[in-house]
Amino acid sequence: MSTTTVLNDVKLLLGLQTDDEKLDTIVRLTESRLKALLSVQIIPDELEYIITEVSIKRFNRIGSEGVQTHSVEGESMSFNDDDFSSFSSEIQSWRDEQANQNKGKVRFL
Repeated sequence: MSTTTVLNDVKLLLGLQTDDEKLDTIVRLTESRLKALLSVQIIPDELEYIITEVSIKRFNRIGSEGVQTHSVEGESMSFNDDDFSSFSSEIQSWRDEQANQNKGKVRFL
C-alpha cells in the first residue's frame, strides 16, 4: 500500500476533500515514526493499517496538541500522549515474529 493509498483512506474516513497538504504531512510523519518503531525502511503490508489509524487520531487532535483532557459543557475528551500505544501488541508481535525468523541465520556485516 502506498502513501497515496493511505492518504486516500484517511480522507475517506474523515469525510474530507481538502487539507491534502496537511494530511500528507501527517501521513508522512506517522509512517516515519512507525518505521523507527519497527526498525525498518519499508512498512510491512500487514501493519500499514496502523498508519491510517494513527493519522486519523493525529488529524482529529490538530489544535489540541499537548492537551491531555478537554471538557466543554459536559463533553469530555482525553488524549493519549502516544498515538501508537493502542497498537503496541501488534507491533511487538511483528517484531517477535521477525526475531524468530532471523534465529539461526548468519549475517555478515
